[in-house]
Amino acid sequence: MDAMEAILTRRSIRRYTEKPVSDEVLKELLEAAMCAPSAGNQQPWCFIVINDRKLLDEIPKLHPYARMLKEAPVAILVCCDSDLQLGDYGVQDCSAATQNILLAAQAKGLGAVWLGVYPLGQRVTAIQKLLNLPENITPISLISIGYPAEQKPPPDRYQADRVHYNRW
Repeated sequence: MDAMEAILTRRSIRRYTEKPVSDEVLKELLEAAMCAPSAGNQQPWCFIVINDRKLLDEIPKLHPYARMLKEAPVAILVCCDSDLQLGDYGVQDCSAATQNILLAAQAKGLGAVWLGVYPLGQRVTAIQKLLNLPENITPISLISIGYPAEQKPPPDRYQADRVHYNRW
């Protein structure tokens, strides 16, 4: 699948088969994440691969939109290391890494969904506590990943009225 096809066909998938995601495929997703652009090339991201069933089942108690983790074989938590970020750009940098994971998952035939953690303080604190994150590590997003047990048609989201040239 080429890049444009992955971008134009990617959908949020919340239902998964029981098929596990291999370590090799997870490494490819993380490689894609680490190829994201970052301010000053600081690359302030770090990742927690969550494949412990008890943790995956616990997270929906802390995050109201994370029910799909009860079916997902794995999730990746994208975090920002405040000691590495340039200025306040860490969230943008980690968001770019998150999008790269979503697109790589689509290209590999996986389903995924982006779950926002930051900036909601209660979610941030709960995830930090659950996963024993150091003080300088802020969870930004959580990505549920698995082989899809649902199919969704490609969206048509282009809106010409939202495009302006040179000036508003």
